[in-house]
Amino acid sequence: MKIGFIGLGNMAGAMIGGLLKKGLVAASDIYGADVNADMAKKRAEEFKINAGTDNNEVVKNADYLVLAVKPQFAAEAIEGFKAALRKDQVVISIMAGKTIAWLSEHLGSDIKCVRCMPNTAALVGEAITAATPNALVTDEEKETALSILRAFGRASVVSEKLMDAVVGVSGSAPAYVFMFIEAMADAAVEEGMPRAQAYEFAAQAVYGSAKLMLDTGKHPGELKDMVCSPAGTTIAAVRVLEQEGFRGAVIDAVEAAAERSREL
Repeated sequence: MKIGFIGLGNMAGAMIGGLLKKGLVAASDIYGADVNADMAKKRAEEFKINAGTDNNEVVKNADYLVLAVKPQFAAEAIEGFKAALRKDQVVISIMAGKTIAWLSEHLGSDIKCVRCMPNTAALVGEAITAATPNALVTDEEKETALSILRAFGRASVVSEKLMDAVVGVSGSAPAYVFMFIEAMADAAVEEGMPRAQAYEFAAQAVYGSAKLMLDTGKHPGELKDMVCSPAGTTIAAVRVLEQEGFRGAVIDAVEAAAERSREL
């Protein structure tokens, strides 16, 4: 299997690094192109892949083609290599806001494509990615596409109508989590903890809590109750969060992100 990348920015770099780390493909079977020659050179030196500035060369060699360009430049980029596309290829788009209908219109109605929405945790191999294949993608091709996406985290197939919800609950979520970490660290600093140490404790608490839920499969409410001892410190903190509308604020934030996604 040969994989091509149109665009070699941060997300593409995270994907390539994950693919190589997991041994899914050899570096010699990865092709990439970027309008920025310096970026292409950087990726070639970093990963020992075939990288340059010619999109058509990438398309010609790829079985699975990842579109990792900025959405506003997508139409122009596709127009430049559209003639080189083959019906046996699968195009994986990680471009925000570009629907299956949009991809079919610009790539061609006979091209197999998978619309995806990863998040920035891909940079550390811990992304969660939603994937929606079009009707031309076979079950085997879908599983191969998912294996590519799982090289840098978790991935699941979702109905395209849920993509806006995905934006709210995972695509934009790192920002909410970073704000939460920063707020907890600020409080610890107020209590006398050094800033760097406060960030470490807050971030590890979030990371460990998420891992505990994913590894055990327990409901988050059950895990919360496990921490809340009678008349203890945690239930006192939970009471304040409820009084201040913490849960409602998070719901409103996710819904706001989803609504903005629908508007784009």
